[in-house]
Amino acid sequence: TYPNPLQDNPAYSAVKQYFVDPDNAVAKDIVVQANSPRGVHFRRAGPRERVHFQSDEVRACVVTCGGLCPGLNTVIREIVCGLWYIYGVQDIIGIEAGYRGFYARNTIPLTPKVVDDIHKRGGTILGTSRGGHEPSKIVDSIQDRGINQVYIIGGDGSQKGAAVIYEEIQKRSLKVAVAGIPKTIDNDIAVIDKSFGFDTAVEEAQRAINAAHVEAESVENGIGLVKLMGRYSGYIAMYATLASRDVDCCLIPESPFYLEGKGGLYEFIEKRLRENGHMVIVVAEGAGQELVAESMHNMDSHDASGNRLLLDVGLWLSQRLKDHFLKDRREVLNLKYIDPTYMIRAIPSNASDNVYCSLLAQSAVHGAMAGYTGFTVGPVNGRHAYIPISRVTESPNRVKTTDRMWARLLSSTNQPSFINYNEVMEARRQKESTKLLEQVESHSEGPASMDLDSTVENKSREKNDAK
Repeated sequence: TYPNPLQDNPAYSAVKQYFVDPDNAVAKDIVVQANSPRGVHFRRAGPRERVHFQSDEVRACVVTCGGLCPGLNTVIREIVCGLWYIYGVQDIIGIEAGYRGFYARNTIPLTPKVVDDIHKRGGTILGTSRGGHEPSKIVDSIQDRGINQVYIIGGDGSQKGAAVIYEEIQKRSLKVAVAGIPKTIDNDIAVIDKSFGFDTAVEEAQRAINAAHVEAESVENGIGLVKLMGRYSGYIAMYATLASRDVDCCLIPESPFYLEGKGGLYEFIEKRLRENGHMVIVVAEGAGQELVAESMHNMDSHDASGNRLLLDVGLWLSQRLKDHFLKDRREVLNLKYIDPTYMIRAIPSNASDNVYCSLLAQSAVHGAMAGYTGFTVGPVNGRHAYIPISRVTESPNRVKTTDRMWARLLSSTNQPSFINYNEVMEARRQKESTKLLEQVESHSEGPASMDLDSTVENKSREKNDAK
């Protein structure tokens, strides 16, 4: 180890205890019982008094992976400026186009001048892609290029890739630090308080909700339907709904819903239209996928990052609502469907996220310079910590529908909780089975009796054709 160059930095000379003790820890759980065990703790993030790398020996690289998210350019900028100005590292390269860039693309030099104003732009100056997790090729490239610090900015799939790269580096006994910066606009990374870009996404979603509200209240039987991001976690939809107060119903993946019957979505919409003449619905992209799959022929396919490809619940729900009101109630529904997904992903981060991105980037730089590796950085109960990558990829962070935050949403919208979902769906399946059995029996009683198995198979095929 070597003395930290920060001790000679005039910018930090006035700070009294700037260096973090290596034994300082951050508790994962801060609300415990008197007789609870000590629980899990993580190393507190921040600069150490001794560092593992000398500044002129460092060759660092930065790579962005997965989908776009507000704040990517800010993180890139702050990693570069942190290495350059705080630690005097002047050999920094950017890996283009995600993980594939390690073995299929050229690199670009990164200096404070190159990244000076990139935080004002959306997207990522390095480009990005999904997939490309070929650890042997990636580590070969790291070794060939003499890289000894790797900063990986990406979501759940990218962090899993980072864990595999870290393991391959460990197998080869290379002196390379691997640091992850969690990026997911959905806020579905476990352990950390929130991911960068989330605040910006919630703020930008308000514009779409406001537009939907104006459209809905300006016509008779008006419905504004807004689809927001949230593949497995409905945090953006939930927080945007709570922030707006104009939303009448919020549908998320963690709370399954049903359309027909008592306590269903149709009944609630009819009631709200009778009372107000209009309503606004917010739906997360991962909500109701079982219902959509039932009514559409769909194979369970995945993208290059391993994420399940979702059906468009917004378009499906729009059509079902129109059909229900036109065919069953003989009423015309003025429905406006708004999908701001790509508008939200592509904007620059707001002021709050900009500050947060700076803290994440600098914490990652401090950790890598101190010699930590295989970690992801993020706030745990308000304190930034170094978390083993395996911890944040164990399970996704999802909305707890038994928590008080979801209860606050239900009290705000007065929407049904759909607590009878399992009973309703089971009754529906039993009804369909009974109907199918009656059709089979009617065929078997006819003059040309058919084999039971073939009848069920034919009926199933007819049903699919009808769908």
